[in-house]
Amino acid sequence: MQSPEDLQDKTVLFGVTGGIAAYKAVEVVSALRRRGAEVMVVMTDAASELVSPLTFQTISANPVYTDMFAEPKQWNVEHIELAQRADLFAVVPATANIIAKIACGIADDFLSTTWLAFTGPRIIAPAMNANMWDNPVTQRNLRCLTGLGCEVIEPDRGRLASGAEGRGRLPEPGVITEEISSALHGDCSLSGYRILVTAGPTREYFDPVRYLSNPSSGKMGYALARAARERGAGVHLVSGPTDLSAPRGVQLHRVTSAEEMLERCRRLWPQTDALFMCAAVCDYRPARHSEQKIKKDEGQLGEMVRTPDIVTTLSEESGKRFILGFAAETDEVAGTERAVDKMRRKGMDMIALNPVGEARGFGMDANRVVLIDDEGSESLPEMHKLPLARGIVDRVVRVLSV
Repeated sequence: MQSPEDLQDKTVLFGVTGGIAAYKAVEVVSALRRRGAEVMVVMTDAASELVSPLTFQTISANPVYTDMFAEPKQWNVEHIELAQRADLFAVVPATANIIAKIACGIADDFLSTTWLAFTGPRIIAPAMNANMWDNPVTQRNLRCLTGLGCEVIEPDRGRLASGAEGRGRLPEPGVITEEISSALHGDCSLSGYRILVTAGPTREYFDPVRYLSNPSSGKMGYALARAARERGAGVHLVSGPTDLSAPRGVQLHRVTSAEEMLERCRRLWPQTDALFMCAAVCDYRPARHSEQKIKKDEGQLGEMVRTPDIVTTLSEESGKRFILGFAAETDEVAGTERAVDKMRRKGMDMIALNPVGEARGFGMDANRVVLIDDEGSESLPEMHKLPLARGIVDRVVRVLSV
């Protein structure tokens, strides 16, 4: 999926320390820049031995800070000025040494001193030898930082620079970039809420090799799950077949058919406070499923029957829980009336009218919606599905806060 430019007007203070994974940090800085962020890079002396500061200066289009006692680029106390400018401080990679120093409040170089002066959200992405990661001292230091509000992106397991296998690999740059983006957009406005999100298509099989489905990619539902998680909600994502990975912190439940989706949602529904029904559920399924492949010369594939209506079923059991539904329409004018009717008939609190066609909707990275509830409507312009999802969640937060 093409990345959105969702970090405009955001400034990231980006620390690089002396781990061999420092080369991957270049790609993270590049990705943050593509998404519109200003990135200010601070490097330790050890990091400068592995990757040239000129590389980060070129990629970030900003001076790189390395020397605590160098002549200032402008007349100020630089580590204080940087700490005041930034919206977030990330250290990628974070070695065992820097983790120990910042956990103990040691400030003996530009990076650690700036860290101590910074008051905003912080992220570290540790990378090191597996034995260093498992060392009780390192784990104690990480618990200390987590307790102080620092987010730790845990390393992956795999082949390390030493040739050994174990936990200690820096996660892929795309994962780190997404975590930074989520932290910059996060707040606690949905803290304490438990939200059930459905996404993707369903498949209704005629036989072991043929099924009825639709082109839904699941991108909108997955973006909604991520946006709700960014706002502090606990999120269960019930997904039909897709190639997408669950957003970090979201509990993923994979299903195939409409019946399976309903069964899983009904099991989770009593534990949740709201439903975002974004899945493109097939309206029909074969009346009979053949255990063997149906041959072409056997005639018709058979009678079709209606699949269960998941929203209606859950709304009848909802009590005072909030339900957001979606309505995909090819005719926006007539579709508005149909969307309002669908919202009221199925017991929803809000519906997102999703105009679909050749250039938007299923399978696309961008979309637009019209949000409708009993108070009126609000159009969200065409944009990448992640910022669109954040806009939808903004509206839901306002409604839930009333």
